[in-house]
Amino acid sequence: MPRPILATVHLAALRHNLDRARRAALDSRVWAVVKANAYGHGIERVFDAFRAADGFALLDLKEAERVRALGWRGPILLLEGVFDARDLELCSRLDLWHAVHCDEQIDMLAAHKTQAPQRVFLKMNSGMNRLGFTPERFRSAWTRLNALPQVDEITLMTHFSDADGARGIAHQIEVFERTTQDLPGERSTANSAATLRHAPSTRADWVRPGILLYGSAPDFPEHDAAHWQLQPGMTLSTQLIGVQNLKAGDTIGYGSSFAAEGPMRIGVAAVGYADGYPRHCTTGTPVLVNGVRTRMVGRVSMDMITVDLTPVPDAGFGSEVTLWGRASNGALLYIDDVAQAAGTVGYELMCAVAMRVPATVD
Repeated sequence: MPRPILATVHLAALRHNLDRARRAALDSRVWAVVKANAYGHGIERVFDAFRAADGFALLDLKEAERVRALGWRGPILLLEGVFDARDLELCSRLDLWHAVHCDEQIDMLAAHKTQAPQRVFLKMNSGMNRLGFTPERFRSAWTRLNALPQVDEITLMTHFSDADGARGIAHQIEVFERTTQDLPGERSTANSAATLRHAPSTRADWVRPGILLYGSAPDFPEHDAAHWQLQPGMTLSTQLIGVQNLKAGDTIGYGSSFAAEGPMRIGVAAVGYADGYPRHCTTGTPVLVNGVRTRMVGRVSMDMITVDLTPVPDAGFGSEVTLWGRASNGALLYIDDVAQAAGTVGYELMCAVAMRVPATVD
C-alpha cells in the first residue's frame, strides 16, 4: 500500500468559509483568492466550493487558464497585473481583468493592439510600500489610463499593511478616500483581516478574502479560527508506523534534542519536512493521535516525526495522526497552532505541502 500520509480538502468547510466572508462583507462582491494553487489546496479541488464567489483572484496566467478550463466564465483578476507585454494577448483571449501598479504596465497597455478594451484595477500605494502608485501620482496614472482606448472600466484598489494588528487601517483609508473622492469607478480595498475586523468601514464594491477562505485566522494569535467561525479547509493526516518504549535518559532522533525523563512510549509518524511539515517545529508542537491532543518530541526528520503517546495509551501501529485539520472523531487542530510552534504562519504551511503528498476531496 502507499505511504499513509494524505491531504484532504474539505469542500463543505470551504463553502462555509466563503459564506462567512460574504456575511462579513455585507453587500460587497467577493473575490475568492486562489493564488499559489489555492494556498496549496489545489485550484481544481477547491473550484466547486468557490464557484459561488463573484470572481477568482490570482497571480499566475497558467492558473487563470486552469480556472477558465474548469468552465468559469465570470471575472478573473490578476492581482499583480501582467509581467510582459505579451501577457496582454492572453488577457484579451481569456477576458482577464488585471491590476496596474506601475508606469511600465501602462506603457504595455498603450502599445497593445486589441479590439476589446480591458478592465483594469489601478492600485494605490497607500502605505504598504510594495506595489502601486503613490497618492501624489495616482491621479495622473488614472488620467493616463482613462485616455487609452485599450482600457475599459477602471477600478480603484489598495492593500492594507496592518489590518491584522493594532495600527489598523484608518490612516490608509483616509489617504485612499481623500485621493480618490471624485474619481469614478468601483473600489476594492479589504483583504481577509480587514473584511473580518473592520467592516463596515471597509465597505466597497469588492473584497478580496484569501486566508480566511481556507480556515486560518488572519489575525492569529489575537483571535483564532474558532473566534471567526472558520472551519479548517484541509486536513493533513498520516499514521503511526512504529512505536518505541523508552526509559529515563533515552534520547530521540538526530541531535538527541529530547531525552525521556522517565518511562514513556513514543510513536513514529510517517511525515517529515520533505512532505512540507516544517523542520522548525520543536518538542511541544501539537498533534492529534486518534483524535487526542498530544505533542511532537525531538526533531523533525525528512520523512518522520516522533510523538508522545502518554495521553493515548491505546495508540499503536496504524493509529491515525492528524498534523492539522479535523480528526476522524471530529477533534480539531487548527493550522495556526502548528504554525505558531514553527515560528511561522498558517499561509506558509498550507502552501508548503509537498507534491509527493497525495490529496483528495471530501
